[in-house]
Amino acid sequence: MVEFSPEVIDTIISAAALLGAGFAMIAGIGPGVGQGYAAGKAVEGVARQPEARGNIITTMLLGQAVAESTGIYSLVIAIVLIFTIAT
Repeated sequence: MVEFSPEVIDTIISAAALLGAGFAMIAGIGPGVGQGYAAGKAVEGVARQPEARGNIITTMLLGQAVAESTGIYSLVIAIVLIFTIAT
């Protein structure tokens, strides 16, 4: 079995944590695309039925708030990973 020095182990752990933080931030792409798609469809809906503007916008904003939560969770995980290795 290969034995590593404590410095090498710390370096490997730091590199893995930073790589994990980068992968966590890739999750920010999904909410951005989904929110853009939802906003585009809401604009189409308002163009077709201007009298339902309030209901369409309310539903769109509620859906975007739920979709954004995944992006916020990934940001929190990335920040925790980065600042955990800093200490």
